[in-house]
Amino acid sequence: MTNSVKKVRNLSVLLILITLMTGSCVPIEQLRYFNDVEEIDEPTVNPRVQKLIMPFDKLYIRVLSIDLQTSQIFNTTEEMRSSSYGASSGLLGYLVDEEGNINFPFVGKIYVASMTTAEAADKIQKALSDYVANTSIIVKYVDNQVTVMGEVVRQGLYPFIQDKLNIYEALSLGGGLTRYGDRKNVMLIRQVDGKIIHYRLNLGDSKIASKSYYYVLPNDVIVVEPLKAVSTSYSNITYTTILSTITTAIAILLFAGLGFN
Repeated sequence: MTNSVKKVRNLSVLLILITLMTGSCVPIEQLRYFNDVEEIDEPTVNPRVQKLIMPFDKLYIRVLSIDLQTSQIFNTTEEMRSSSYGASSGLLGYLVDEEGNINFPFVGKIYVASMTTAEAADKIQKALSDYVANTSIIVKYVDNQVTVMGEVVRQGLYPFIQDKLNIYEALSLGGGLTRYGDRKNVMLIRQVDGKIIHYRLNLGDSKIASKSYYYVLPNDVIVVEPLKAVSTSYSNITYTTILSTITTAIAILLFAGLGFN
């Protein structure tokens, strides 16, 4: 192989690599969050949407009382239920049946469907007051999960135990967005009253904290779409483009007097 041919080959490869690299470049503005923020004028108020209890939810219920024996009776009973209901999140749960009831010790069935956890705690406390006085009830969801998909580092189904988990914290469970994730085009899928609702999120919007979808709910699905520039860049690099690049390289070398000998 002559030196001229080698130079043509090497330059052609270089130009092809440059073509591929420039075709996949992502502007820095598309990688930043909150591009529209110059300064924060005032705090943002968030109207948080609370999940309502549904059949087949698992609820962590803890009875607090100044009477240690009372607390031990109910909470020990709860701990004995762990073999039946599991405790993957570290909390033990009561299963809401298909009719919306939980079966609570001494009290029996208590209807809690379509209530918030605070409303359910209040109802359980009132039902329990006929048997035990001066109690306080804590109700939380067990086995909360959020699905993170698309252009994130680690796609998957992630458990969480926080009462409040915002969209950024949920995405961080999956390692955050890749450099090809479109921060202006994130979809959140949520089930509300038996209906599937789709929200389009712009993670770069400084007002996102005021939106109802800022805090995720159990069983939400988050999908990060790829940047359009990335999804189309490689498809736009056709064989014609590559051939044109090689032809250009040969022409440059010939013009420079590096002909084939």
